Amino acid sequence: MTDVTIETENTDDFAFTAENMSAAQQIIAKYPDGWQASAVMPLLGIAQRQNGGHLTQAAMDYIAGMLDMPAIRVYEVATFYTMFNHKPIGRHHV
Repeated sequence: MTDVTIETENTDDFAFTAENMSAAQQIIAKYPDGWQASAVMPLLGIAQRQNGGHLTQAAMDYIAGMLDMPAIRVYEVATFYTMFNHKPIGRHHV
């Protein structure tokens, strides 16, 4: 029997900068009560730009908490759309 090691991503804490938090709150405010989860894509975009071009699990968890939605729903959106990167990319992305 062999041991299986599962590598997990470094889950350092993630938080929006003050400027990005302000932008996120403005985006969330555009949606009616109960529909804040619709802001997931713009918030993922902000998180990706803040994080140097890719998303981490900590960033997705942070957004799920902000929008009061299950983290798996945020993961589903982030993995479905190819505009979201899950690993660091080079400076020139073609």
